[in-house]
Parts: sequence; structure tokens; C-alpha cells
Amino acid sequence: MSHRSPDGLDRLPLWRTFLAVHASGSLSGAARTLGLTQPAVTAQLQALEAMLEEQLFERSARGVTPTPRADDLAMRLAGPFAAVAEAIGGARPGDGGPQAPVRVGGAADLLAAVVVPGLAALISGGVRLQVVPGLSGPLVDSLRAGVLDLVVASERPRGRAVIATPVTDETFVLVAAPGVVRTPVAAPQDLEGTPLLAFAHDVPILRRYWRHVFGARLEREPALTVPDLRTLREAAIAGAGVTALPLHLCRDALESGRLVELHPTDDPPINTLFLVRRPGALAPHVERVRRAVSDAIARALA
Repeated sequence: MSHRSPDGLDRLPLWRTFLAVHASGSLSGAARTLGLTQPAVTAQLQALEAMLEEQLFERSARGVTPTPRADDLAMRLAGPFAAVAEAIGGARPGDGGPQAPVRVGGAADLLAAVVVPGLAALISGGVRLQVVPGLSGPLVDSLRAGVLDLVVASERPRGRAVIATPVTDETFVLVAAPGVVRTPVAAPQDLEGTPLLAFAHDVPILRRYWRHVFGARLEREPALTVPDLRTLREAAIAGAGVTALPLHLCRDALESGRLVELHPTDDPPINTLFLVRRPGALAPHVERVRRAVSDAIARALA
């Protein structure tokens, strides 16, 4: 005789395990989150899949990948589960221990100049953060795997496993220290012989500037390559050469005269920044960080 509850509440532990696997991207990560052994997580997930008569995750050596059905279920269930957890936690303060740190990834220069200062009030108020600098692609992969909670990406991620919300556009300007080149620069030929300072060896930002503004192809080698726009800014201020930077990162230097804009234009290159997260409702403290990051970026780049 079956004693299964007709409302399905007896299966809540299976769904909780499912959400943990979906969020972490691995069975071992879910086990750590739930305080269970990995075999116990595997058994619960298999029981849920048997009950549904369908597979929810593709297993691989790198972890698990949710099926479209799993993504849909996670989006529908995460909010109610988070609400229950918040209600229980609020009814019994102190029993849950400290909240886990919110793990935020993004470009090092944007994190330092905009994101972390914008989160100062939350940090002083008790929210814990782990900030991870890096390139958008690897950071979004870490988000999918459950290693990060939020990522500020410089391009829209592909695939359906994450939600990418546009925040604002950053504007790029071509700059150098006063006297490095004659201004204004009318054409790429005016910069022949002037060292180029680039984010990467294939000069992605400068290449885009050349194509968008000058309508020309850039085929020169950079004199300096540094994957940090703050360092490029300081090199330009020191007179090392020419570079293209986001306006928000060099606005103070332009206003003080330490840098000059070489080619003022009404149609500068822009790049959209996205705030990326996994599907489903966010925990309340993660949602507070998400809103604060979005507001900080929008203010700084206005």
C-alpha cells in the first residue's frame, strides 16, 4: 500500500536536490551544498528522473548539463523554494548561520573602478562577496558550472542555460597624452609610427575603433599588450603611445588634461554590458547584489 502524499510534498527533498544540482552544475557541488554524500545526491536525482520518466541532466566528466526540461523546472521551482527558505530563516533567526558569499565575476578594471565601490554599502552592511576577475567567456562558463553567481559580461553569452540582461553601453574613445601626436587625428595615417597600446595581441578594441570610426582595417602590431585597461590608461598618461579606452575609465584624465581625445566623433564605438545569471529566482542577498551592481554600472557609464 502506498503512503505517498497526494499533494507531492513528500517529494520535496528530491526537488531540493534537483535545484542544488541545477545551480551547482555538478553532483559533487550539490552534495557539498546539501551536506549529503555524492551517492545520496545521485540516488535522489535518479529517483526523481524515474518518477518523471525522463532524463533531466546530461552527465559528463566536467559535470552535468541541464536539459531544456530541467531549465524550465528550475525556473518554476527556484522562486517558491527560495521563498520558503527565506520564511523559515526569518522565523528562526540565527539557525541558518552566515549567508554564503555572493560570487561576482567581471573584467578586472570594471570590478575595481565601478562594481566593488558600488557594493561598499552592502559589504559594510554584512553581505559577503567573492570577486573574480577574468574574461567574459571563461567567467560565464564558471557561472554555468555553479562556481559564480553573477557575471558582468562584455558580450551576450550564447546558449539557453543563463539569463543575460543588458545594463548599459560603454563608449570608447581614442586617447594619448598631450603632445604624443598632433590633434585632432583625421585619419589612421596620422598615427603612423606612433606606438599602439592594446588589451591583447590581436588589438580587438583598437581594431574595432579603426573599423567603426575610420572605416579602415588595422594591421599594425601593438607596442604594448596588457589585459587590463587601467594599465593601458596609465601607460598612455605616461606618454607611451595611443590606445582606445572606455570613457568612464579615462574621464577624469581627460578632464584634468593628462589625456586628450584624438578623434572626437558623434558616432563612437559602443559596447553593451550584460549582467548574467543562471535561471530561477535568486536568493534575497544575491538579488540585492544584482540590483546594486546594475545600478552602479548604469550610474558610472551614464
